[in-house]
Amino acid sequence: CMKSHDYHGMHGEEYMETVERKWYVVDADGQVLGRLASGKVDIVFVGADRIASNGDFANKIGTYGVALSAGANGVPFYVAAPSSTIDVGIMTGDRIPIEERDGEEVTTIAGTRVVPEGVKAANPAFDITPADLVTGIITERGLFRPPFEIG
Repeated sequence: CMKSHDYHGMHGEEYMETVERKWYVVDADGQVLGRLASGKVDIVFVGADRIASNGDFANKIGTYGVALSAGANGVPFYVAAPSSTIDVGIMTGDRIPIEERDGEEVTTIAGTRVVPEGVKAANPAFDITPADLVTGIITERGLFRPPFEIG
């Protein structure tokens, strides 16, 4: 989810009051990268399914690409998640287990196979976004900024 507004130089309640009065734009997956490149986005917020203690995190497929595009276009990229999402037992994102879903979710639509027989599909549930692409992690415990040492 991305939202557009001018937040620079504001802090705390002043920021939140300003956020409440602004228009938001929520984009479908396919449009996000184009909107980031257009210069019409000021900030990106995403969720997380699991956060490693170094700030790497797992989220739905495509989040890593959004983070890359945000960085390439100078757009701050924040993770907003409950602190229960932080797994202090996992030091880095390469240790986060990634569920591999049934390939038929990709190869079949409404019971009809859309790729040739014998073709297999990778279907990971999440991708890992490295901490160096993250501007900050927001939890109910506050805002964490790089370098992340969350626990």
